[in-house]
Formats: sequence, C-alpha cells, structure tokens
Amino acid sequence: MNDDFLPPPQGKRLRVLAAMSGGVDSAVAAARAAEAGHDVTGVHLALSANPQSFRTGARGCCTVEDSRDARRAADVIGIPFYVWDLAERFREDVVADFVAEYAAGRTPNPCLRCNEKIKFAALLDKALALGFDAVCTGHYATVVTLEDGSRELHRASDAAKDQSYVLGVLDERQLAHAMFPLGDTLTTKEEIRAEAARRGLAVAKKPDSHDICFIADGDTQGFLARSLGSAEGVIVDESGAQVGTHEGAFGFTIGQRKGLRLGIPADDGKPRYVLDISPVDNTVTVGPAEALDVTALTATRPRWCGTPPAGPAAYTAQLRAHGEDVPVTAEVLDGELHVSFTAPVRGVAPGQAVVLYDGTRVVGSATIATTDRATVRSRPEPAVTV
Repeated sequence: MNDDFLPPPQGKRLRVLAAMSGGVDSAVAAARAAEAGHDVTGVHLALSANPQSFRTGARGCCTVEDSRDARRAADVIGIPFYVWDLAERFREDVVADFVAEYAAGRTPNPCLRCNEKIKFAALLDKALALGFDAVCTGHYATVVTLEDGSRELHRASDAAKDQSYVLGVLDERQLAHAMFPLGDTLTTKEEIRAEAARRGLAVAKKPDSHDICFIADGDTQGFLARSLGSAEGVIVDESGAQVGTHEGAFGFTIGQRKGLRLGIPADDGKPRYVLDISPVDNTVTVGPAEALDVTALTATRPRWCGTPPAGPAAYTAQLRAHGEDVPVTAEVLDGELHVSFTAPVRGVAPGQAVVLYDGTRVVGSATIATTDRATVRSRPEPAVTV
C-alpha cells in the first residue's frame, strides 16, 4: 500500500517538489500531498524558449497560460511556487531526439523521454540538490514501499487511467524519490475534477492535453517537414513496384493505414499498411495487414524499475501508451532485451518502448530496435543490366 499520502508520523514529513503543468491532475496531486502534511513547493517547468510557439488554448502543458494556471492553483493550495527554465534541456533531450528518431525511420514516444530525461532526471536532480526529498506529479501510477524499504512501480488502481507505461523508464533510485498521489485511488476523472472544484481550483474544468506539447498545431508531419525538409521519395509494394510517392519517409510509421495516398490499388482491393521505412533510400514499403504480424523483438537501452529479469521468464508486455497487455517470454542477452510473443501482434515499430509487467508491477522498459515478422517478405533486388 502506498502510505505517502497518509498523515506522516513523527519524522516522516517530507519536503516535496510538486511538478505543476497547469492541468487538473497535477494540481490535485499537489493539493493531496500538502493535505497529507508534507512540506510542498510547486514548480512549473518552462520547456520552450518561446512559449507562444507551443500549443495554445487550455491544453494543460507548456504554454504561458498553463504557467499562470499552475501559479493560481498553488496560491489556492497555499504553497510556494516557482517557474524553472528547462527549455534548453527539453530541446536537446526530447525535441531533438524526437526529430532524430523519425529521421532514422523510427517512432519515438516523447512523453516517455520527457519523464526519463526531464521530470525524473533534470528536475529530480535539481530538487535533491536543493534539499527536497521527493518529486510529486499527477501521473496515474502507484509506488509501493516494501518491508526492506525498496520501492516498486505498479499500475494505477484504475486501469482505465493507468500511466505506468510512460513511467517504465524510472530506475530504483528515481522511484525512491517519486510520489504519485492519484495512482492509488479508484476515482474517475470526473471525480478528480469534482475534487478540484471543491478545493477551489480553477483548473477543474480545464480540458486534458492529448497531443504532443511541442507541436503547436498538432500537425506532426508538418512539424517534421519543417525540421527535416521535404524529401520526395517513392512508395512501393512488396514486389518493389511503385504505387505512390511521398514528401518524406519521416512522415510515416509502421502499421499506418491512413494518409498513404496510393495511386494504384491492391490487386485484392484490401487496405495496405506501412510495412517498412527505409531512410537510406527514402522508400516506404506497403502491404497487407497480415504482413505486420510480429512474433518477437529485440530492444536496446533497457531501464529496470528494480532487479533486471534473470533468465527467460513469462511476463506481460505493453507496446503503446494505451495498448493492451500481451503475454510474452523475455530475457536479457548481452545487454539487450529479447521478447517473444505467445501470439503474433501488430503495429510494432522500432523506436517505440516495450514495457514489461509482472502482474501489476512494472519490471522495466526498453526501446524496440528490430522485430521478427511471422511472414518474412523482402523487397526484390533490382535487376542487373549486363
């Protein structure tokens, strides 16, 4: 049971830095931590050198108005509040990484990278240096303290709101200084908003943020085109025949069906999906849905929320932020995570994170590097003229 939000016993009062995005979740999380008796200070992270270039409107992340909303919430809660400028670090570790991954034909998750590099690295390191004991956020996940004092990361009590997938990059040290006040309560989002209203927090009715915070207009392909420049290339089928053109392979992801604008329909009339992205020759390969079936994957840069897996073992895996659990066998070999699926899965793209679970416990996360397809299809070699 997570006991961080019960009235602290003698000597248990913690100095807590509450990351306040300007949204309702982080505001209620800060209020709960303060109500539990902890010494809470609110901080809003300024993540853009030009906040007006980030998403405007009530989105709950990264804009000037979000900073103001966070400040007003801190005033109502009655806690000190500061704005910390982490724009340069965010640009290097999240935005530049996002662009580079797409340029390499991979599909990154910027929210996961932000948690790893910003909220629980740059922010946490600064908090600890200033004498804080923990960083508090509005994520829906649960930290469980064991008898020996070590900590485990578990799914939120409400599976519908669980965000443990994007926290699977946290290591044991970071978990020891993490607080998630919302993760241990079976409350709906409407109830969280009602709680915010009871507390007098103006963000109670503020819409949630669903899109990438640093893409102001929500047009990911347009953002990548502006960052990388247009580069016309071809779309081919599995035989190598051209069936369309594109303005940059970076605008596609494995498993994509919409927006392909193919000039030649498939022989069987069925939809075609992106099977392969080759940034070297700027070529996108499309084919039938069954060609997306993946039986195994290899992932790099593993990060463990405690002890790494020892030998092949059965787990469940989540492959997307809102994806379902699938049964797998996983083991670590030469520093890489090897995962085999009990049944083929689709929509698996290099660059995504695979997060392992043992029941509700998060074992760790790694970045997908390669996949094994159930049906191996390769593009034919070009004909050689003698």
